[in-house]
Amino acid sequence: MNQVVAFTRPFAQALACRFSLMVAVIAGAQAGCSGSSQGPAANTPAADESAGATPALIERGEYLARAGNCRACHTTAVGAPFAGGVVFETRFGKIYSANITPDPDTGIGKWTSRQFLRSLRKGLRANDQHLYPVFPYPAFTKITDEDAAALFAYLKSVPAVRNDVPRNDMSLPFGQRWLLGAWNAMFFAEGPYKPDTAKSAEWNRGAYLVTGLAHCSACHSPRNLLGAERAANAMTGGNYRDESAGGVIRPWSAPNLTSASNGLGSWSVAEITAYLKTGTNSYATAFGPMNAVILKSTRHLSDADLRAMAVYLKGLGPDEGDPGVPAKSEVLQAGETVYNVNCGTCHQPDGMGAEDAGPRMAGSLVVQASDPAALINSILYGPDVPDPAPGGHRWRPMEAYGDKLSDEEVAALASYLRTAWNNKGGEVTARQVAKQR
Repeated sequence: MNQVVAFTRPFAQALACRFSLMVAVIAGAQAGCSGSSQGPAANTPAADESAGATPALIERGEYLARAGNCRACHTTAVGAPFAGGVVFETRFGKIYSANITPDPDTGIGKWTSRQFLRSLRKGLRANDQHLYPVFPYPAFTKITDEDAAALFAYLKSVPAVRNDVPRNDMSLPFGQRWLLGAWNAMFFAEGPYKPDTAKSAEWNRGAYLVTGLAHCSACHSPRNLLGAERAANAMTGGNYRDESAGGVIRPWSAPNLTSASNGLGSWSVAEITAYLKTGTNSYATAFGPMNAVILKSTRHLSDADLRAMAVYLKGLGPDEGDPGVPAKSEVLQAGETVYNVNCGTCHQPDGMGAEDAGPRMAGSLVVQASDPAALINSILYGPDVPDPAPGGHRWRPMEAYGDKLSDEEVAALASYLRTAWNNKGGEVTARQVAKQR
């Protein structure tokens, strides 16, 4: 099996606008990197403020849009860039990303820079209605006024596309925007990023990107019943629904990014930087939803910014999160047998992997993630690594085992992987595997 890391929403599904859209609360209205496509009233000044934007400002905004991975959330497989309509499934219903091109009727063509800033800073639409937190304003509130202006200038410079995105399909009562006032009072802290003067400029740059534009915590933090991130367990791993190979929506999980042993504890700053740049390092290869983060976002960032992000992530205090309770001995024994027959040649009996054959399972972030969804997907369907991969294929892609192993065998194998070689992970059940079929 090919170790693969659904490594930081974010950035989201980072990296991702994508990842916050997938996992966030109260599945919302037309959300996206700019918020709803609804513009101001007809008698509001037209806001063609991009006319005075300099090429340098627009170029800076384009870079910031890549850092926020806005294109991944606002562009369908067959649609124009930023025209919206990407569907995201949440436990509160389906939502569709907004059109954030400068079309005056279906996009943000009538928005002013002030309205755009308020969508980021306060989570408000152009008409002052609440945006739903599927739009990651809890992270985007940290963006500086200057960066917000640059991002707005860039979005106003892209080709305008008329595209009425489908209406969201939400369960009651989550379509009531006024409820967000109470949600914000409980879970939302408004305001731009404030540098930590006790830390280096590099660390602060990394913190600004990871906690703001990249909104990594949107995928890599667990959430409460109302969809808010659990601050006490920030970056210890999360779960969401996203597209798999073949366009099928399935559960996914994001691993622990703290410095715990089941997180980035053994990864160096250089290894984290390499992963963000190329999608591969000596520990792992990106697959699944993380492909979009690497291909559309992080690999386009400067080496200095990627290193700053790595420095910040490496500095996160260790928190194992909720590893779960290991399976019973008989299940682990059955899983070991499945491993020796199907996996041991490439990944080796000691779980350390073999050069050009298979990466290590010992210490794998994906294997040890609190939620085993990504691990189950990799076993059932094989890792859908990008082709071509920006960093090349360090190991040959793993075949799918979904047609070869029963749900019970997959569950036993995953349970074994999560406890062998000092890994820390709980039991995986056949029922969990069946949910991924």
